[in-house]
Amino acid sequence: MQMNAAQATRSPLQTIFERNRAGEQQGVVSVCSAHPQVIRAALELARDRDQVAVIEATCNQVNQHGGYTGMTPEQFAQGVRATAAEIGLPGDRLVLGGDHLGPQPWRALPAEAAMAQAIAMIEAYARAGYTKLHLDCSMACADDAEPLGDAVIAARAARMAHAAEAALDPDAARPVYIIGTEVPAPGGMGEGHAIVPTAPASVMTTWRVHDQAFADAGLGDVFARVVAIVVQPGLDFGNEDVVRFVPGDAADLAGTVSALGGAVFEAHSTDYQDADSFRALVQMHFAILKVGPAATFALREAIYALECIARELPGWDARFSVRTAVESAMLADPAHWISHYAGGPAQQRYLRHFSFSDRVRYYWTDLTVASAVAALTGFCDGLPLPLPLISQYLPQHAGAVADGTVAATADALCRAHVRLALAPYADACGVHARSDTVGAR
Repeated sequence: MQMNAAQATRSPLQTIFERNRAGEQQGVVSVCSAHPQVIRAALELARDRDQVAVIEATCNQVNQHGGYTGMTPEQFAQGVRATAAEIGLPGDRLVLGGDHLGPQPWRALPAEAAMAQAIAMIEAYARAGYTKLHLDCSMACADDAEPLGDAVIAARAARMAHAAEAALDPDAARPVYIIGTEVPAPGGMGEGHAIVPTAPASVMTTWRVHDQAFADAGLGDVFARVVAIVVQPGLDFGNEDVVRFVPGDAADLAGTVSALGGAVFEAHSTDYQDADSFRALVQMHFAILKVGPAATFALREAIYALECIARELPGWDARFSVRTAVESAMLADPAHWISHYAGGPAQQRYLRHFSFSDRVRYYWTDLTVASAVAALTGFCDGLPLPLPLISQYLPQHAGAVADGTVAATADALCRAHVRLALAPYADACGVHARSDTVGAR
């Protein structure tokens, strides 16, 4: 079948990954967050660094029923695109992604019922114009034997890909796909969680089984658009600890990239790694660096720092206390943190606010928390924020405020702090927007 022009248009990711496999320092920062301030900061950073911005939503955050954010794929996409247009990021430098798309939110149902929901979800993502889709059918459903076999996982992934392709209009750009599911535990490592790089044999098995499943489903041409496989490079983070990437430990894994057609690796839970680790990951073909909690952790740091500044200023009112509102919301609805934080009441209280896993991110849409953030922001912006207090509580930005690079406002300081957390990722991923590569048609 002859492809039309839209179908033939290559994703900018394909060019970036080709350059990565050729030995260039090329990769992408994949920001997985639904918070508007984090998204805006990520888009601004990509704009200023001449990079492609990849913004992703997970199956639990955003789905056809709203997810925990209350947003459908279309609503989330509209918001990201509107922000990109507002800040001047060209449309061909924005990629929307769907992460862990599969039956996970409905795994308590029988497999066929859960897959029906998963298929409806990926159809919604595809129709909304998400062009990076991670197929993850690794979780067992209510009537499945555990663990699921590779062939079952791959067959379900192929069903998801078929549904996504069928949902697209003929003139719509075709998405690229990510396969593989060997990822760190969501939200960071747990007690006794071993950090071992994916075995090369497992990579090849996953690749071959998915290749066969796609072929069996008549999707051989679609498998050609599988641009990455998710693996564990040997890194992770916990509530208080970070397991650093050790390049030598992942050398055998990195060597398998030559057998993966044109694909690269996607690395999850890269949060809180250092600049050298990010650069080494990209050099070893972990060309998609996923980040989530580290970005919202930085946002929470900035908001709590602003509260400390506000407490020193005339007119402070306890109604502006975001930390008090967060604590109340987390205690009233502990579902998002209770299984992650062990210890007594004092330890749990500390972890609720300061854990690297940043379960606070689930509560920013709570009405009480959102109202407190709005009140704090309004208070801070209603009077000059003194430079000495910015130096005390957000010292990383005092110089930029002094020279006018960063405005002394709540929103600007929050975004600057998120950008600071994302900058080492961007540094490792190189410049993308060149006339002979990204954006060329």
